Amino acid sequence: MMPATNVLANMFVTLYNTEARRKPECTVFPTSGLCSEVLKTLQKDGYIGEYERIEDGRGGKFRVSLVAKITKCGAISPRFKVKKDEYAFWEQRYLPSYDRGILVVTTNHGVMSHHEATRRGIGGFLVGYAY
Repeated sequence: MMPATNVLANMFVTLYNTEARRKPECTVFPTSGLCSEVLKTLQKDGYIGEYERIEDGRGGKFRVSLVAKITKCGAISPRFKVKKDEYAFWEQRYLPSYDRGILVVTTNHGVMSHHEATRRGIGGFLVGYAY
């Protein structure tokens, strides 16, 4: 098996494909700290249900329960730098409409949705989107 080149992109593709097949849960592997934080953000915004990390000695796995909320999701590569007042531009680029979906942003205050980053008035790097 080849090593995963982008663990985060792999996670988003697995979530999207499993959701498209209307399955109740999926297994994502390998894992990373960033993936864990992104899953926490998606869970907080109601896109996924509960998730747990399973240690298998080979990079770990996540078992994620799905709630049929994801229409499309994906990783953003390269990770564009965003200033606190530039989120509207990126929303137009990645999300279908103004009040639908989230951009996942990694900031110096942790990983969060762009709504929370706007509210706090901080910029960061775009890592993914979901709607």
